[in-house]
This record gives sequence, structure tokens and C-alpha cells, in this order.
Amino acid sequence: MKVRYRAAAGLAVLAMAVAACGGGGGDAKKPSAEQSQQAQQQAAALPEVAINETPYEQVPDGGTVKLALQSWQTQWNYNQTQGTKGDVRDAMSPMMPFIGVADEKGQVTNDPNYITEWKSEVVDGKQTVTYKINEKATWSDGEPISYKDFEAQWTALNGKNKDYLISSPDGYDRIEAVDKGATDKDVVVKFSKVWPAWQGLFSPLYPASVNKTPEDFNKGYLNKIPVTAGPFKLDKIDQTAKTVTAVRDDKWWGRKAKLDSVVFRAIDLSGHVPAFANGEIDAVVIGADGAKYQQAKNVAGVDMRKAAGPIWRHFTFNGASEALKDKNVRHAIFMGINRTPILQSDLQGLDWPMQPQDNHVYVNTQKGYQDNSGGLNTYNPDKAKQLLDAAGWKLEGDVRKKDGKELNIRFMYSADLAVAKQEGELTQAMLKEIGVKVTLDAAVPDKFFDRINEGDFDVTPFVWEGTPFPLGNLFQLYGNPPDSKLFNNNFTRVGSAELDAAMDAAASEIDPAKAVELGNKVDQLIWDQAGVLPLFQRPNIVAAKAGLANYGAFGFSDRDWTSVGMRK
Repeated sequence: MKVRYRAAAGLAVLAMAVAACGGGGGDAKKPSAEQSQQAQQQAAALPEVAINETPYEQVPDGGTVKLALQSWQTQWNYNQTQGTKGDVRDAMSPMMPFIGVADEKGQVTNDPNYITEWKSEVVDGKQTVTYKINEKATWSDGEPISYKDFEAQWTALNGKNKDYLISSPDGYDRIEAVDKGATDKDVVVKFSKVWPAWQGLFSPLYPASVNKTPEDFNKGYLNKIPVTAGPFKLDKIDQTAKTVTAVRDDKWWGRKAKLDSVVFRAIDLSGHVPAFANGEIDAVVIGADGAKYQQAKNVAGVDMRKAAGPIWRHFTFNGASEALKDKNVRHAIFMGINRTPILQSDLQGLDWPMQPQDNHVYVNTQKGYQDNSGGLNTYNPDKAKQLLDAAGWKLEGDVRKKDGKELNIRFMYSADLAVAKQEGELTQAMLKEIGVKVTLDAAVPDKFFDRINEGDFDVTPFVWEGTPFPLGNLFQLYGNPPDSKLFNNNFTRVGSAELDAAMDAAASEIDPAKAVELGNKVDQLIWDQAGVLPLFQRPNIVAAKAGLANYGAFGFSDRDWTSVGMRK
């Protein structure tokens, strides 16, 4: 189950001239109301999942499925700040306990392989969640999965000990105790404050051994995967070939996996489609890349699978940078960017609705979605100029200056993503019209997210992948930044007590309708903060070998690795 937001660079090669999009962005026409309505209808008609769904009994035994990672990883603890990435989750998902399973509608139920029963109830005025662990559930080192693992993970992730470099304390910081129930296989979790998204906790679950000290937590899965508990186990990590190989675990107590092995290989994004065409990998994520889509669909024996999902493309603004620390400047730049040519550029060649996203909490096809931007999503260069003038940035020649310094924005992107560079070039041309200089800054692909973590950027594009619990995962992205820059994923480095309170209220609301209302109030405040400019709900498109069963565009759902296989 996707339990928290994860970051991915997410777009790859698209060879198309910037001039095709109208240069500075003002030349591109805004979609008409009719076009917008048509895009909404197309989005609503997208399938929820497309995985070549095949009954388990019809999937042949044996074989290897080869998949690509975007970049090589070293931290395999998904809960550690450097490990909360899509590549890490993908590689660990066949090998680790994800105790909840989301269906195509994002509804989460317990995975009986790990948790045979779970329930949330009010006991003595407090929310209490009880888990019954499967009696057969055991770690690969022979230790039974028990309440001790839950207790240790809560201790590591609740945020009290800052030496644990965690990506988020969301939910864990509301737990006041994790206790043993009737047996070691019974877990009793008591909350100090209600947490409606409790089904998203303890996924993935790591063994107590990796959570017992900060040193173990931060380094226990560094360049190694010592303990697993899934239908697959680790065979080897090959640093030279940049591969992680998982093999079927014969000690797995659940339904036998169909595949003999799964190989994850780090390949530069520009090489994903060629590797797929050459048979080096069996599926490739297309994302929002028209050229990649056109190349992949011409590969012999390909099956193009697409679904609506929780992934969305955006620009993150670093509010701690000297140029962007003034919120009014960020407001101005928001209104100086015309998203229409960016969408036209990014989505050209894809059979996908060209619809901008105007919400940070819900994607376009998700219940609760509405526009709360207050006009900040609208291209308005005249208003942008007025705001910059009022902020003291006066136009001198072609560039605005204040106290003798130019208003120069560094647009940092991953060097292997031509589309991201093109987004930067479009932004550069647009902001020139309002007197803002944009310097393109190509990052070494493997260092891209390191630089984001370090705050070494002004504006940067990437994607967030959401979860079935949008309100329970907001703190890590928009929470008021604490002293430690590695505490969460708020790469904007701006926040407020008002926003924190609004997120707290939304995350605590148990009435679904009221929760959606509160979620949109949160989104309104996030817009005003102007740290993240949403672009669009990214296409969930996967090109796969036609015989690959139960794998592809999962949408909001989780994959069942026991049923993945190759049909003849």
C-alpha cells in the first residue's frame, strides 16, 4: 500500500522545440470552456486499473520479470528520509510486509498474510487499534513478526528522537502507546488523538532490529537488505550492474509466488524504452512523455496500459532561497507562469486529457477535487509585475533588481530529462516577460534529490505520488519546517501555524464529507503559501510485454506479487 507521498523525477525524453509551444508562453491560448469540459469528461472515463488482470490459476509457474529503476539507490529503509522514494518502494514491495492493501478505488483492507484481523474502536475515550498478526508470519532471519516490531517502528517514527532521520512522523506522533495484547501476535495501539488514516500505518513494516537504535535505523539497510518477509527474498545486490534481484522465498507462508525471480535494474530514463525494445526489461513506465509513448507503442508485442492514478507533476519553490523568501514574489512568479504551453509541451503525443490540476490535496479524478487557487493558477503578467514592483524589485533594463542584486531564479532539473529542461526553457521565456531572470541548472541525475534535500535550488520540477489517505500525508509535504532539514519532505521550507492547525483538523476529522471540506480549506492555504505550483495529473501509462500478467498501470491499487507472471 502506498502509505506516504514519494518523490520521482518522473518524466523523460521528449524531443520537441520550445518554439512549438509559442515561445514565451503568452502566445499559447488558454483552453476554451468547451475544451476544458471535454478534458474533464475524458479524465472521468479513464480506467481505474490496467494490469492485464489474470486469475492466479491461469498464470504459469516460473520465469523472471525484469523491471527498471529510475536511478541507483543506496538506502533501502523506506522510512528513512533518503529512502522514501518510488524506486525503493518498488524494489522492496515483493520482499517486505505491507500490512494494508488498496484496491482500485483506494479502499484499504488488511492483508491476511500479515494481519488476519484489525479494528479501530474507542476504548476509555481514546482511539484504540488492535492487530492480530498471522501466526505464521516470520522474518527471514527466523524471528516471528510480533508486537515488538510495531512497538519499535512507532518508537523510531514518532519524531521524539531527532537522531532517527525519518521522512515523516505522520500518524505515529499521535500514538501514545504500543502494547502487547493477549499474545506476542496481538498488538494494541492507543492514540492520544484520533487518526482516521490508521490503516496507512506500519506499511511497510521493518523488523525491530532495524528500528532499535538511530544507528540501526539510519544504516541498517544502507547498501544492504538484511531481513525480509514477503513472497520474495533478496538474492543479491549488484553495485556494479546496479541490480537488485529478489527470488521466490520457499519459506513464505502465503500463496506461492508464480515467478522464480524479479530483477530491478537502474537505467537512465533515456534508456528505458530502448531497454524495453531490446527485451532487457519487461515493462516501462511512460509517464507524461509523448515521444517515449510513440516509441514504446511501436515495439513488437507491446501492450499499452493506462489508468487514472494519484501521481501529479508540479514545480516546487524553495521559500528559503534569497530570491523567493518573500511570499509576494512567489505569488508574482506563479502568475507569471502560463501552465497551458507547459501542458501542451509535456503531454503532446499522449492520448491523455490536457487538463491542469488546481489542487494540492486531491488529483483531478479524485473525489473532493476543486479549484481553491484564488487566481494564483491564472496567467496574469500584469498583476505579477505590480506585485514585484510593490516588493521592491524594480525593472532595470530587462531584469528586475533590488539593493543592486538581480532577481535571478535557478531552475534545477535532472540532466537526463529533456522534458524537464524544456519546462525550464518555457519558464525562462515566460518570466523574462515580467523581468525575472531564470538560470537553468542541470543536476547530475543520481544527485537530483540529494540537491532537493539540501535546498540547493530555487525552483525544481518533479512528481509526487499520493496515497489513499490524502489528508493523513499532508504534514510531511507542507508542515511548518522544523529545525532539522531532513525531518520531512517539505522541500518548500515554508509553512505556518495556521496551515498546521488546518491540516491537523482535516487529518482528525472522521466524517468523510466534513473531511473533504476541511481538506479543501487546507488546499486554499497551501495555494496562498505559494510553495508548490501544480501542473497536471500525470498519466499512469505503462508499456508492457503483452504476456505480462497482473502488472501495469495500477492507479490507486497495490500490486499482488504472488500473481505477477508471464503468460504464454
